[in-house]
Amino acid sequence: MFESHLAATLDIANFPPVFRRITVAYSTRKLLSLSALLLALPIGAACYPNTAQAPLETTPEVGQAPTTTDSTNPATTATGTETIAEVAANDSSLSTFNQAVEAAGLSEALSEPGPYTVFAPSDQAFEALPPEALQQLLLPENRDQLRQLLSYHVVPEALPADQLQSGEVDTLAGAPLTVDVDSNIQDVSINNAVVTQPNLQASNGIVHVVDQVILPPTSNL
Repeated sequence: MFESHLAATLDIANFPPVFRRITVAYSTRKLLSLSALLLALPIGAACYPNTAQAPLETTPEVGQAPTTTDSTNPATTATGTETIAEVAANDSSLSTFNQAVEAAGLSEALSEPGPYTVFAPSDQAFEALPPEALQQLLLPENRDQLRQLLSYHVVPEALPADQLQSGEVDTLAGAPLTVDVDSNIQDVSINNAVVTQPNLQASNGIVHVVDQVILPPTSNL
């Protein structure tokens, strides 16, 4: 096959016999080498695929949520850089408590280094007071009574929820609060008020939101 192909492509008819045999043998070896090379090319392409890679997609690790920013839902919990007075002022559920603090002139006191723990009644807690009781407390002539009431919600030490224990704790009003911790249902009550939102961190203490206004023993409300 290779000899007939060479005879058609090369003018070796006039070569001397010995040269014709050498030329045919040499050319046959060249063609065999070339054929082997051509056959090896597809195999080499399969063994060495294109090393170009598509860009890697970054996916969150297991248990890690993607980082998103929601500007329409600002955080309402304290960052630990605000004072207790600022925490109350910036929390929408404590707007009535903040109003009472300002009326009693306690904003500056709740901005001092402390540390303090404040059991702050929610807006719903103030709404549960007898009719017109809050309006009466906010009057300038009742400022001392309001200060006494709010001071009964302030403990002169930092007490995060996991450090609260059943027993009594002193307040700035002079009368103690009774703490009841039920570890079975993860419930903490202060007198008869239940802590509904614990551990709002402030730079000078901690705020625990409670569901009732805690009345001191001498209160006539």
